Amino acid sequence: MPERRGGFGSALARWSGRLVFGALLIGIVLVGGTAIRVWQVARINNDTPADAIVVLGAAQYSGTPSSVFEARLDQGAALFKKGVAPLVITVGGKQPGDEYTEAASGKMYLVDAGVPAGNIVAVETGSDTLKSIEAVAAEMRKRDLSSVVVVSDPWHSLRARTMARDDGLEAWASPTRHGPAVLTRESQAHGIARETGALLWYQLTHFSADFKYTAGQ
Repeated sequence: MPERRGGFGSALARWSGRLVFGALLIGIVLVGGTAIRVWQVARINNDTPADAIVVLGAAQYSGTPSSVFEARLDQGAALFKKGVAPLVITVGGKQPGDEYTEAASGKMYLVDAGVPAGNIVAVETGSDTLKSIEAVAAEMRKRDLSSVVVVSDPWHSLRARTMARDDGLEAWASPTRHGPAVLTRESQAHGIARETGALLWYQLTHFSADFKYTAGQ
């Protein structure tokens, strides 16, 4: 009997070890595969014609976009001037004490950059990526529009595109190619790691993991 109990305990330990190893392996594959997809989409500049170009908000200071936001707006302006879409949508609310919303400051910047005010819609709400995408999708449905090119930082593009598609939009991404998000290898590695975790959280819960994606200021 003792030998049998020992044999059973040994077999249980082996199976437990295998289960733990299998779970770890699945986790590594899942996280690694997601990180690779974040990196891949970050490298794709899809400027297929669409109904609208959506520039996701980031920090602004008294109406002046931060360097992160400025890089996104420059990309949005370039896509508009290239004829990718006839409409640019800026999106984002404001923090307590702010005079301007991110969307409003973005619109002012784009007008100064040569985009006609009549071709810009400022959706002045959204405190994180998910809320911003939902607000944009609602605005587009009111206008009977359905396709968007989403402009954000490279590492943020996959999650933003995923959220837009989940909200019923036909969406692709055209990431920025300059600014703090791509300044150094350290900032790139940090962005990929952060977005891998945020995307996995969203796919698991369908909640945003943002601490406001004014995350790089």
